[in-house]
Amino acid sequence: MASAHDKAVLQAIFNPTAPSGDVPGLHRDEELNDNDSGFDTELLKQVKDLESQGVSAAEAGDLQTALQLFSHAIHVLPQRASAYNNRAQALRLQGDTAGALEDLDRAISLSGGTGRTACQGHVQRGLLRRLAGQDDGAKEDFEKAAALGSEFARQQAVTLNPYAALCNKMLSEVIYKMRNPVSDML
Repeated sequence: MASAHDKAVLQAIFNPTAPSGDVPGLHRDEELNDNDSGFDTELLKQVKDLESQGVSAAEAGDLQTALQLFSHAIHVLPQRASAYNNRAQALRLQGDTAGALEDLDRAISLSGGTGRTACQGHVQRGLLRRLAGQDDGAKEDFEKAAALGSEFARQQAVTLNPYAALCNKMLSEVIYKMRNPVSDML
């Protein structure tokens, strides 16, 4: 069985465009969670319930109720990152990109850049930045989310790397020519 170091070396050889140190599947056994240990258990339970209700409301299309529930969760535990991330999604669905970015910035800051909320926040902020044409900021967010284990973010970071795009195009052409040698003779 290959060690973590062996996997990192193989990753660097076979996928040189991946963010440094990001070995897909290396930490899949570890579930990405937020550290909620510093919060009062009763308040935490209340906030998680409010967030769950908010997600259900958003899925049902009731964004106003979802926003109220997420805002209430933030009011109860303003130092917990998850509700800011959830509210950002509802704000984005409502078309409030500026408000969504503000909440994502807060969620990422409160998370300390670790855990599930940080990963989700970086992915969502990366997507919003990419839509706004801020590719450098988007790439930075995707690389951070990839380092936290997001395969989607890793793929997005590679897509935003102009050298990777050029290499992928050249490699695709070489593979096509190898598979279709007759087309070169015509």
